[in-house]
Amino acid sequence: MTSSGTPTNRRLGEAPDADLLDPAERMSVDELRALQLRRLQWTLRHAYENVSFYQKSFDAHGVHPDDCRELADLAKFPTTSKADLRDNYPFGMFAVPPDQVRRVHASSGTTGRPTVVGYTERDLDVWATVVARSIRAAGGRAGHRVHNAYGYGLFTGGLGAHYGIERLGATAIPVSGGMTPRQVQLIQDFRPDIIMVTPSYMLTIIDEFAKHGLDPATSSLRVGIFGAEPWTEEMRAEIEERMDMHAVDIYGLSEVMGPGVSQECVESKDGLHIWEDHFYPEVVDPIDGVPLRDGEEGELLFTSLTKEALPIIRYHTRDLTRLLPGTARPGMRRMQKITGRSDDMIILRGVNLFPTQIEEIVLRTAGLAPHFQLVLSTQGRMDALTVRVESRPGCPAERRTAAAAELVTGVKQSIGVSVRCEIVDPETLERSVGKLQRLKDLRSR
Repeated sequence: MTSSGTPTNRRLGEAPDADLLDPAERMSVDELRALQLRRLQWTLRHAYENVSFYQKSFDAHGVHPDDCRELADLAKFPTTSKADLRDNYPFGMFAVPPDQVRRVHASSGTTGRPTVVGYTERDLDVWATVVARSIRAAGGRAGHRVHNAYGYGLFTGGLGAHYGIERLGATAIPVSGGMTPRQVQLIQDFRPDIIMVTPSYMLTIIDEFAKHGLDPATSSLRVGIFGAEPWTEEMRAEIEERMDMHAVDIYGLSEVMGPGVSQECVESKDGLHIWEDHFYPEVVDPIDGVPLRDGEEGELLFTSLTKEALPIIRYHTRDLTRLLPGTARPGMRRMQKITGRSDDMIILRGVNLFPTQIEEIVLRTAGLAPHFQLVLSTQGRMDALTVRVESRPGCPAERRTAAAAELVTGVKQSIGVSVRCEIVDPETLERSVGKLQRLKDLRSR
């Protein structure tokens, strides 16, 4: 690692040769917009003619697929929510006969019925292609070994990454999640070049290296492709510093496809380029749904452009971001790193805050580890928030006290709300294997 914080090994951090790019990655903006319009018109018609939910929804809003004559016309069409998919559980949103569905995935369903998604043979081919494109944009190449620690099963992460790795011509190491000591052992033994995992679990793996007296910076890993949960620039710096590798972001969600909807390019690390030949993005006001201009922050919506089994129209992701011009892939817009989710927002005494805002302060406070939990409780008539955060190993008591005070002050100054801070011993808080659950709500109702 250089003094500037850049990983010293640039072997996997260079821009791909032009002949490695897909034709879509070389398209001009005009060419891409023309392709998007053709595909959008097909998608609207496909959904309307084959999914009763969409036919009823379009009719109720007084719109028809023929009303889409330009991309801006998409705003006339109704949106789709997770509740709509749950209401049509399990297969009511599918647009093809059952014998054309080659695979089914689903969400965990921990907050109700799971959302079920299906894929035709062509859908799976597209999915593998965009994930391979994503890994290549992250610095991966044919022949590299990829340690895949995303969970396999109904969750789209593991298998979605797996087939993209193989499509690229790389070697998949299908470890899945959990058994952290074994993760470290296999990294040491198999010497992979790349790891794909949630960023919070990467921190757990790094801690496991240190627990066994191993320096994580000496491992073979040179690129980490992290997704499935929001994470901050401070967490990127933490991972890159401790692992001496590039940390880049991948984005996706099962309802739209799975991982591979957008990807951060390793040569720029300036937001995630959306693979707009397959997924059309919009950003809307999260309160009233009014479309926002590129550059304005709001809720991200996605419309699939090529999906056959489960076309999705203006899907509410609940993720907050902004759309920006392309850089490493000039024709394709970027989405800014997700700043939070509208359904993860905490309203504390009239102030809106997100776990990622607390994470930024934790990671820049000396003596604190990147493992924390937010505990909401009721004190009298008021809601209260306690930040429970682990100290770094060997952090003396006086530094713990100072760090707690610094965190409380930092939250007050940057977010404008008063919180309590409880510093706990290292390895006290529950570790994450998949998506990290930062919030514990103990408020009386």
